Amino acid sequence: QVQLVESGGGLVQAGGSLRLSCAASGSIVSINAMGWYRQAPGKQREKVASITSDGSTNYADAVKGRFTISRDNAKNTVYLQMNSLKPEDTAVYYCNSAIRLSWTTFRWTDYWGQGTQVTVSS
Repeated sequence: QVQLVESGGGLVQAGGSLRLSCAASGSIVSINAMGWYRQAPGKQREKVASITSDGSTNYADAVKGRFTISRDNAKNTVYLQMNSLKPEDTAVYYCNSAIRLSWTTFRWTDYWGQGTQVTVSS
């Protein structure tokens, strides 16, 4: 099976920085897109950033210029560097990966991490 394990969340003051990591492990053939989502209390889960296997990135307007997504393909790990944090960035952050498990079929399955809490105080 596949596991996505996140780390790096915590409490930070407004204007501060955090770096989230998400490592995928298991019977992985390859990973396509990787991304970060977040869900604040009482709100729907929203996409924060994504990165393709060749490094192309995409960001939500709310985080452009402040957050940077990157990945280490050798380690099956995706990162989210969050700078200039604001109280409205407070949420549970989830990583998502499209993972191929079989050498004989070209099919990718979505997996999710357990979530890590990010709290930004004003």
